[in-house]
Amino acid sequence: MKVSTLLAAAVLVASALPAAAQVSVQINVPGLIQVAPPAPRYEPMPGPRPGQMWVPGHWQWNERAYVWRSGYWQAARPDYAYAPGRWVQADGGWRWMEGNWRRAEPQHRHAEEHPGGGGYHCPPGQAKKGRC
Repeated sequence: MKVSTLLAAAVLVASALPAAAQVSVQINVPGLIQVAPPAPRYEPMPGPRPGQMWVPGHWQWNERAYVWRSGYWQAARPDYAYAPGRWVQADGGWRWMEGNWRRAEPQHRHAEEHPGGGGYHCPPGQAKKGRC
């Protein structure tokens, strides 16, 4: 009788253990870093180079920690402007947005830049060709 009572108590305790256990699930979302990046380092920009543009350095995540990637020169693209990469806060973490090239805004000439002041008129068809 004592053995069956002891066995029944052990079964009762064992059945209660799974109910008391907590489950912790961490979902690893690709590209999402839980740790905020450090502040950017100061990096002096070298002197200009014809046909090149400077891409500033930034922090990169190497699956365990942030490491600094120094700035570098990249070939310039005519009629495009480079938007540097940046860390953005999203979905409860941090995500790296790569730098990209965007079409440069056309430079609009103002009437005061033209001879004759405010009466300047662009001849028909010339604005589309970028001559006005």
